[in-house]
Amino acid sequence: MKNHRKRLIEILEILKEEKITKGINPEKFRVIIEKLGPTFIKLGQIMSMRNDILPMEYCEELKKLQNSVEPLSYEKVKEIIEKNYGIPLSLVFHNFSEKPIGSASIAQVHKAELKDGKVVAIKIQRENIYEIMFRDVILLKQALKMIKFTGIVDGVIDFNMVIDEIWQVAKEEMDFLIEAKNIEEFAKLNKDIKYIKWPEVIMEYTNSKILVMEYIEGIQIDKEEKLRNLGYDLNDIGEKLINNYMKQVLEDRFFHADPHPGNICITQGKIVWLDFGMMGRISAKDQKLLRQAILSFVKRDINGIKNVILIIGKINGEVDHSKLYEDIDFLVSKYAEMNVSDMDISDILDEFLKVAKMNNISMPKGVSMLSRGILTIQGVIKDLCPEFNFYDIIKNYLKSDLAKEMKIQNQILDIIKQLIFSGKKATFLFGELSDLINMTIKGQSKLNLELKGSLESLISINNMVNKIVLGMISVGLFIGSSIICITKMKPRILGIPALGFIGFLLAFILSVLLIIDINKKK
Repeated sequence: MKNHRKRLIEILEILKEEKITKGINPEKFRVIIEKLGPTFIKLGQIMSMRNDILPMEYCEELKKLQNSVEPLSYEKVKEIIEKNYGIPLSLVFHNFSEKPIGSASIAQVHKAELKDGKVVAIKIQRENIYEIMFRDVILLKQALKMIKFTGIVDGVIDFNMVIDEIWQVAKEEMDFLIEAKNIEEFAKLNKDIKYIKWPEVIMEYTNSKILVMEYIEGIQIDKEEKLRNLGYDLNDIGEKLINNYMKQVLEDRFFHADPHPGNICITQGKIVWLDFGMMGRISAKDQKLLRQAILSFVKRDINGIKNVILIIGKINGEVDHSKLYEDIDFLVSKYAEMNVSDMDISDILDEFLKVAKMNNISMPKGVSMLSRGILTIQGVIKDLCPEFNFYDIIKNYLKSDLAKEMKIQNQILDIIKQLIFSGKKATFLFGELSDLINMTIKGQSKLNLELKGSLESLISINNMVNKIVLGMISVGLFIGSSIICITKMKPRILGIPALGFIGFLLAFILSVLLIIDINKKK
């Protein structure tokens, strides 16, 4: 309890020293986190990945946070391992490196050799780190209440909500069994990609506080000169890396959310992914919508992008649909005038997220983590092979989707052409029928009827007239719905007036039924 009080006073003094009641900005926010110590630095690093709960300028500032924690002594590491396993260290490992190969606020990593000769990396969680972080989170929330800080800055950031959200993520990262399962899932999804590698988990020695995995020695991906000297083609590495990341996102729906250079290395011609503590996941629905958003952007389809934003996002207030349309149109027009080589996919994503936020729409966690992941990996690619264009690669990756889209569009155009042609023929037919009736009334026309097979003929004529009527109704619905769509009529479905949506739907159903019926009779 005494330690709690002492830590609370320490937190209060830091907040008062930085004059938090007078306002906060990104730089001040980073400085406060640095002063609060290692556990908050870890929370800040997680926050930097979440532009769904923090503005981008805060995320960018938090990226500057660096862990500078004192490594645990070998004696302490040995004590933690033996306490977890319940047996002496020497009974598990043949060799154990006393000096860590990596040290951070939650854990540190050592190189070791198992009794069977397998060389492994062992990730050891700091003792009582969960309890320490939980205490700090609770005390920070108490401190914010005590100094009458509402936690809301400029109506944009609710820090109490941010703290709760980040704590949930941190809890998952402190459970090494979750990371082990992440590695196994990643392995299953990428087992057929020959140029991708990951560390194999040794589950026999892994638990929630200790993760034992295959030790992989490689060259960090940002060591370009070293890679060149060893004969690696940097463009080839860059292309493979982008294609694999696109596969993770657009096919697997399970992607590395923190792809910075420290988590990617090259060994024996393969790209090695490391550190699976923070993985992103998107739903099947959101994945389809993201593909649709990219296709709509390529085709400059404003309504297509708008519909995706409305469906995928969470609406937090009133949405002005005409303003949202104008904001998207402005962005699409801005990038349409650029050369593909000048386009920055991370800037495009960032600006669309800002547009959504300005229009009271927030993106789900998975999409936010994805945008951050793409921003990070694009930076890696730019350093590795500057001439590569991320936008071009995405377009190539979605080539088959574009081809399918064009085929569907052409089929719809053919249907519309057929309907318009049928409509024109129908108007001529009705004109001729009218003339024929007038001539018959005046006695100027004779009808020669052959009664043989007359019933079949009448049925055939009846079917033909039914098809013409259906065609005309379908054309009328399509034209009428198109006119309704340019109005501001409410309510709306997928961003268009409900009446227009229903009209399009009915026109489509009638058209499909008509085409099926015509083909059936052939």
